[in-house]
Amino acid sequence: MKRNRNNNTCIRVCRDEQQITRCKGQVNQLSTRVQDFTSILQLLGNSVRMNIMILLNDEQRLCVCDLSEILEMTIPAVSQHLKKLRNTELVDTEREGNTIYYYINREYKLVLNSLLANVVEPVGI
Repeated sequence: MKRNRNNNTCIRVCRDEQQITRCKGQVNQLSTRVQDFTSILQLLGNSVRMNIMILLNDEQRLCVCDLSEILEMTIPAVSQHLKKLRNTELVDTEREGNTIYYYINREYKLVLNSLLANVVEPVGI
């Protein structure tokens, strides 16, 4: 298929109208889910946040002090990353006395398990 440089048309022998219509419908139907998923990927594109999610996935829940010590970062720095994860609802919190524990939101657990499994146990290339 040759693409004309001047506009968004191409030269082809046969155009499959059904395929184009079907694909457009699929893109439209999935647009919200795709946007949500790309937001997750953007957040996890940061190594600190990815490490936080891996730790929360393995340990179930951790407080900011634990994460700070594990990651060898200041509490305010870790808190900023947790705030971003919490704003997008990837993590939730529960309070025990004065301590706030962070854990992965149950809605995202399956999706994150799939993603994180590829980091912890890389797929052969």
